[in-house]
Amino acid sequence: MDIQYNFDEIVNREDTNCEKYDSREEIFGKKDIIPLWVADTDFKVPDFIVNAVKERAAHEVYGYPKKTDAYYQSIINWLDRRYGWSIQKDWIMYSPNVVVGLGSTILSLTEKGDRIIVQPPVYFPFYHVVEGNDRELVLNPLKRVGDRYYFDFEDLKSKIDEKTKMILISNPHNPGGMVWKKEELEELASICLAHNIIMVSDEIHSDLTLPSYQHTPLASISDEISEQTLTAMAASKTFNVAGLSSAFLVTQNRKFRAKYQKLMKGTHISSGNFFGLVATEAALTHGDKWLAQLQAYLQKNYDYIESFVNKELPKISLMKPEATFLVWMDFSAYGLSDKALSDKLIEAGVGLSPGIMFGEEGKGYMRLNMGCPLSVLKDAMEKIKEAF
Repeated sequence: MDIQYNFDEIVNREDTNCEKYDSREEIFGKKDIIPLWVADTDFKVPDFIVNAVKERAAHEVYGYPKKTDAYYQSIINWLDRRYGWSIQKDWIMYSPNVVVGLGSTILSLTEKGDRIIVQPPVYFPFYHVVEGNDRELVLNPLKRVGDRYYFDFEDLKSKIDEKTKMILISNPHNPGGMVWKKEELEELASICLAHNIIMVSDEIHSDLTLPSYQHTPLASISDEISEQTLTAMAASKTFNVAGLSSAFLVTQNRKFRAKYQKLMKGTHISSGNFFGLVATEAALTHGDKWLAQLQAYLQKNYDYIESFVNKELPKISLMKPEATFLVWMDFSAYGLSDKALSDKLIEAGVGLSPGIMFGEEGKGYMRLNMGCPLSVLKDAMEKIKEAF
């Protein structure tokens, strides 16, 4: 009989050196708040990961780790099993986390002053890794039509010149939750290929598609696209193991790999976290059934939010997520400044991520993390109702 996992269980995370809970006073100015901001979940790490980590921890020497064939094979099998994407072992490169991977691709594959495109509103570290590494940030805003964002291809074409070297893509999209369609990705890639632009695809949320959607890895579409793409992935969002600092990049392009690996070896950050490697292997080897139950639970959580908002808070416009455990909520009909909006929610006892963090296009929005027990979500939604 298949194990039924209990996503309704309340796990007390306070006083565990946990950013989400133990930084509430620092972030929101008070501790008595439901934290639905930083993108990790409140669900227990599944038993097959915990047991694998415990088994390795029982050997009381934690020296420099070696990436085993089983580690690499778990990644290869997962990508083939879930996406029909066939990769090779030597395409896989380590990174402590996805953002380090993004920054490292920028440092190894572009030069100071090169122009790099991002598509706001988008995960805010995209801006940091471009500007923080002395590259020029180029904005190609997404277009909102109804409850979904779309690429603006004409604007993209107008922003490209001879100094434009790279584009960072959020796939699935954070914070909007879109699962980009194959046709959309093909058109985006055709523009980039025509101008020899390197595509760096952040696919950390790829496993977290909601039940009726299927993720398409950008690099899986064709060999031509694969040769011009680096894909950043991790088990961290899916299986709630972000604190174990273990991600990976995949690229078919041999020259990209050589330049990336040279940087990683030169900075000595390529060896990996011992337990992160163990957790990744266990997650990608045994995680399918647990993930299916998580996806169904997240769909239930979103259905509750949508029903509640439609009935009790009709001035809020939701962007229906196709993936992720994040909900992009448009509060602009209330006419509040971003600070007033955030302050109102904090006063009510709910901590969300201000939309303005994700770019100017996020004004009037808030990002809610629904990766928590439904009872917690219900409490938070009632507090939001009281505030408005």
